[in-house]
Amino acid sequence: MKFLIMKNWTELIDDLVSGKWFNQETQQMVKVPFDSIVIQENLVGQEVDLLAEVGLYKNLVMVCDQTTYETLGRRIEEAFDATGELDLLVLDNPHADLRLVEELRKKIAQYDGIVAVGSGTINDVCKHATMLNGQSFAVFATAGSMNGYTSTTASMRLDSGLKISLPSHAPAGFFVDLEVSAAAPAYLAASGFGDCLCRSVAQVDWWLSHRLLGSLYLQSPYIIQEKDEPELNSRVGNLAIGDIEATGYLYRVLTLGGLGVSFSGVSNSGSMGEHQISHYLDCFAGDRHPGTLHGQQVGVASLTMARLQSKLLSLDKPPTLKETIIDLPDMERRMGKEISKQCGDEFAKKSFEGLLLEQANQRLQEIWIELKKEVQPFMISVCEMEEMLSASGGPVNYVELGVDADLYRDAIVHCREMRNRFSFLDVAADAGLLEDFASEEMHCS
Repeated sequence: MKFLIMKNWTELIDDLVSGKWFNQETQQMVKVPFDSIVIQENLVGQEVDLLAEVGLYKNLVMVCDQTTYETLGRRIEEAFDATGELDLLVLDNPHADLRLVEELRKKIAQYDGIVAVGSGTINDVCKHATMLNGQSFAVFATAGSMNGYTSTTASMRLDSGLKISLPSHAPAGFFVDLEVSAAAPAYLAASGFGDCLCRSVAQVDWWLSHRLLGSLYLQSPYIIQEKDEPELNSRVGNLAIGDIEATGYLYRVLTLGGLGVSFSGVSNSGSMGEHQISHYLDCFAGDRHPGTLHGQQVGVASLTMARLQSKLLSLDKPPTLKETIIDLPDMERRMGKEISKQCGDEFAKKSFEGLLLEQANQRLQEIWIELKKEVQPFMISVCEMEEMLSASGGPVNYVELGVDADLYRDAIVHCREMRNRFSFLDVAADAGLLEDFASEEMHCS
């Protein structure tokens, strides 16, 4: 493990938290909805003070699972021994679903504040439960495995089984002890890097949607992370060996990526076609799910999207769109009646037929040459993306993920049905090209 001189890991982040960052895009000062974000090499002995600074000092409960309790929770508990103001709630094998959220709401209702200790699931269920209860919470990270720490949405499985992003709220405080995260199993950092790697393909998809459909697009979420992304990418091979500096840049990109959601109120800046592929796997794999993490799946799906985008953008002329096919019986066969109804309603919102189809094809003709040039600064080559993902220790294809070939092909072809977010998956599908591409993708292993 490499140690280095203490540095300011929250440069720029501090300005965003204090409202001192000037957004050139909107010509306004920006303040994100956090009271404190602290990222340091070591936070030993600061736990009580950090929480007190965000108003959490009495009648608190710490929520963790058994692993995160041993990783960091026990240390926080011992720090509060002198005050007696911290109770402990250890969740048994938690999953981020609404059933657990409702159970958690009842268990934490009597407390003035909640201290979450953990990463994906712990963060999401505490974020959503405290939002619904109107309670303040803070989170201590235990691994740089995803960018949801600073997002104002929570990735949650509905009672139907459908996984979506639900509006939630930001923690009052977000605290990172880099030594703790650097010592976490290497696959967790690789998962976090996969969640960062998707920036390029998500940005291309979001820009396409903006140019073709006139939907919202903001550059600001990318501006705040544009200096740190190359710093992380150049150190990606050091994540697996617990390098503090590489872990620090991983957290900067994860943090800034999450904060970007605060600008737009939606997660499009870092969640488009690639996340839909991952969500399809999570929702419909059933017993075939290999137990991989969100970020691991997003990393592989980002390579798939990068190949699809490159393939379509290499065309001199835009593909011709045909009427969108919404096969509800087939959706019901694959998804079940309840989920297919929810997804079908969303899918219909971005379907093309009649005049809308004519207008979309005309618009594609008008913007295609410009679009091909406009997205070039956003893109990272497929080869470079694959090299970096491999260097991080993450899987680079569906075989390494452990996903069944037929399932991954279905995810590519059908994931667009799940959400009203328009991407290159929709262009390829409506042009009759997606199924052939998905078959080709099965050989990229």
